[in-house]
Amino acid sequence: MTRSSTDDRLDLPSASLRMLKFRANLLKSIRAFFDDEGHFEVETPLMSHDVVIDANLEPIEIEETRIQSASDSGALFLQTSPEFAMKRMLAAGAVAIYQITHAFRDEEWGNFHNPEFSMLEWYRIGISYFDQMNFVELLINNLVTKLGDRKNFEISQPFERLRYDDAFKKYAGTGILHLDCIDLKALAMEHDLKPPESLSNEEPDDWRNYLLAELVEPNLGKHIPTFLYDYPASQAALATVKKDEFPVAERFELYRNGLEICNGYQELTDVEELLRRQDEQNQLRVRQGKRELPTENFLSQAMQRGLPECSGVALGIDRLAMWLTGAQTIAEVIAFPFDRC
Repeated sequence: MTRSSTDDRLDLPSASLRMLKFRANLLKSIRAFFDDEGHFEVETPLMSHDVVIDANLEPIEIEETRIQSASDSGALFLQTSPEFAMKRMLAAGAVAIYQITHAFRDEEWGNFHNPEFSMLEWYRIGISYFDQMNFVELLINNLVTKLGDRKNFEISQPFERLRYDDAFKKYAGTGILHLDCIDLKALAMEHDLKPPESLSNEEPDDWRNYLLAELVEPNLGKHIPTFLYDYPASQAALATVKKDEFPVAERFELYRNGLEICNGYQELTDVEELLRRQDEQNQLRVRQGKRELPTENFLSQAMQRGLPECSGVALGIDRLAMWLTGAQTIAEVIAFPFDRC
């Protein structure tokens, strides 16, 4: 790693004091909104034995510490999100909760990623993922009214909503939920794309994600923010699956100018399905040459006692700050990006 010179680091890196004050007002406004909407703020550990098992998320494991040696308690991870701990709170009786925290993901660093980033996550029992889309829109409009630079951020009509398959019909000429790897590869050729050789001919989701990034995402949220929803069932993560002609995951993501801002789920409440998906994701990780992650966790114990029907959303505060201010990179909106911390 190349560090900035000592002289460079005498000054506040990247984010100006003006930006820091903006972030302070942003956090204050978020808290006021959630408090007014009947959620209460919670805190969960940044370091935990639990870990989200996802083939697309790489957690940062903490090397052996004196704590681990003394307790023989197993691996510890910096959390990729507060999801597991917050759901344990729901299982214990919480109804509407939110959290502003830091999250950590390995191998994510660039214009739109930082390995350590700020996250807003919230859950409410008894409402659907469609209700959460309405709630996200209400939140964003509230923040725009208070903080948004209207030159960079103007909303004059309701957010667009596109089903995943319909988005492909609109921007790629065909839905893709019914296509296999051969068909998906042919679609890439039809659009003169040059897929990387690393794409697997046995993993349709690899092709779906590639085509989404190349053909669909650049068009999302160009004029108004766009919700993309009802993803392939194989990409459910911890969302419920809806039985349709082609089963779909009851989840959504919000896009602005091709950049994902948040994602939400109709949350999985079946503990047996949770365990099955964890095993499935570990198998996929192994096929990708990644390590297996531990499947024993406190969340599954809490879900055995009962997790009520609920929905939740995770929103990237740094990307939201970019959106509200017109910043082009994440380094512009955080005080100490990875290469200067």
